[in-house]
Amino acid sequence: MIVLLVILAITIALFIWGKYPPDVVALMSMLALYLTGLLDMSETLSGFSNPTVLMIAALFIIGEGLARTGWTALAGKKFVAWAGKSIPKLLVLVTLGGGVLSGFVSNTGTVAALLPVTVSAAWKAGTLPSKLLMPVAFGSNTGGLLTLTGTPPNIIVSNALAENGMEGFSFFEFALIGLPLLLIAILYFRYVGYRLLPKHKTENPPVNIDSEVHKWIANYSIGHNMYRLRIRSMSQLIGTRIGYWEFEKKYNVSIMRLRRRHPSVLKGTAPFVELPEPETEMRYHDIITVKGKSDDVDRMIMEFKLGVIPKEFKPSELRKELINQEVGMVEMIVTPTSFFVGRTLPLGKYLSKSGIQLLGASRDGNPMADKNITIKAGDAFVIRGSWKNIEALQNVYENLVISGSPEAMAKDVDVLTPKSYIALGTLVLMILLLVLEIFPGAIAALICAGIIMLTGCVPISKAYKGISWTSVVMIAAMIPMGLALQKTGTAQTVSNGLVNALGSIHPVVLLGGIFLTTTAFSQTINNSATAVLMAPIAFTAAVSMGISPQPFMIAVAISASTAFLTPVGTTTNAMVLGAGGYRFMDYVKVGGPLLLLFFAITMLLVPIIWPFEI
Repeated sequence: MIVLLVILAITIALFIWGKYPPDVVALMSMLALYLTGLLDMSETLSGFSNPTVLMIAALFIIGEGLARTGWTALAGKKFVAWAGKSIPKLLVLVTLGGGVLSGFVSNTGTVAALLPVTVSAAWKAGTLPSKLLMPVAFGSNTGGLLTLTGTPPNIIVSNALAENGMEGFSFFEFALIGLPLLLIAILYFRYVGYRLLPKHKTENPPVNIDSEVHKWIANYSIGHNMYRLRIRSMSQLIGTRIGYWEFEKKYNVSIMRLRRRHPSVLKGTAPFVELPEPETEMRYHDIITVKGKSDDVDRMIMEFKLGVIPKEFKPSELRKELINQEVGMVEMIVTPTSFFVGRTLPLGKYLSKSGIQLLGASRDGNPMADKNITIKAGDAFVIRGSWKNIEALQNVYENLVISGSPEAMAKDVDVLTPKSYIALGTLVLMILLLVLEIFPGAIAALICAGIIMLTGCVPISKAYKGISWTSVVMIAAMIPMGLALQKTGTAQTVSNGLVNALGSIHPVVLLGGIFLTTTAFSQTINNSATAVLMAPIAFTAAVSMGISPQPFMIAVAISASTAFLTPVGTTTNAMVLGAGGYRFMDYVKVGGPLLLLFFAITMLLVPIIWPFEI
């Protein structure tokens, strides 16, 4: 027991120190348990086959699917748009939005989606990001308590009950306490927290895809010389392939996009062809978006008997016309040693080697209107193509500079596609499987993660990148610590101490002791690791008193998610630290009162909802 406590103390100290990543600390702790003989081989590695770990990994993939198909970006932008310039309303909405989203998407994914739009909204509303970002982080931490899969501690405590032969918590059971706590958090920030939140001046808001696209439209004259043409019934284009006509060579016109006006007539026909290829067949009533000089387009209209849709492109329309989850735009700078220097290329041309289209060009800050451009070092281009091809562009052509992160920009697109509804349907399916208990939780999550990958909502090559392996490995490596706490009798000893010191007074006092002990750990240790450590102690304490362990396990889940006092307690707190210009004491000042409120509400409601009597 003494050896175990020494290992545990060193583990906690390393977590607090922060010099080494938390997963590395957890792995060192796990190895120490084996090397000291506290656990055998199978016990040491048991965490990596634990259903909790597999379920959490699968949930990261499902959350990635929602992010990549536009749902998180759309939800974030919608609720910020609803608030307008009303700061109190905006404060309520960002806290509520963070809470609701994190019930179904990872807390980290929620904050990642809401952070840029919240910062932009803060500037537009005439306030500072520091007045809004901490509520987003704390709201997302609280919202994880709405569902079983909202945050890893929920799954950990539920599985701890199941592993001890008791019934785990149902999918929405956590909402019985999660909803009141989220409501308290919203009211707190609306009437008290707002006055405590600091006013820290920060740099300009982070660039998001909307501001970038609108800047490119203006700086590169992207909408200039773009037209929509309709293929009429007498046109000779019907039934032919785009490549046959050599539009770029013969007419100096580039086909940008093709919309099928009647996609349902032909099964499996997509409504849009985002990047028309030479083999793309044109059909009656198709609408093609083209780019070229007006004289060249007029000649094409007359020769092919095309109809014109006389509508000027607005920036918002161009954004939807040119960007979605499949196809994107970025800015590219040509360096002096680039393959492109000295070559002449027409704007609108598709580079077959990379699948990229040159959409606009700029030299010395001025847009270039010429159709054919002889490229010089320092020339800037706006390019369009699939996000996959854009990411791979620097591997195809060396010495190019891509502005920003294509992968991050793709997740900021809020245009929904058929894959968006597949991702949402998969989330609903997982909830149904969990609620109806058709499959064990880990199997249900793995099935749905498989659907997300096989349908392309998350490319299989990107699926593993969407998993926070630091969190997964850390949880798997910390599970043996919980086993060692039980095997050596340490959990029993600690629980006996809590029972003897607090349980004799009243079970509520013991519940308070469990809450405060857990929340003390959670301020400096990852909430998953905290839940793994405290779950066996709380369970043993309840059993030794002959009362139900359910209220104590709920208290562990709640208090593990109350890392409101430090910026290192959760990833979400750390994510808003720089963007909000926060300091360490800001978390104590704002989070302290909220933590006390959560403690009071937990002590009041948990014994009522989950009685102590077995």
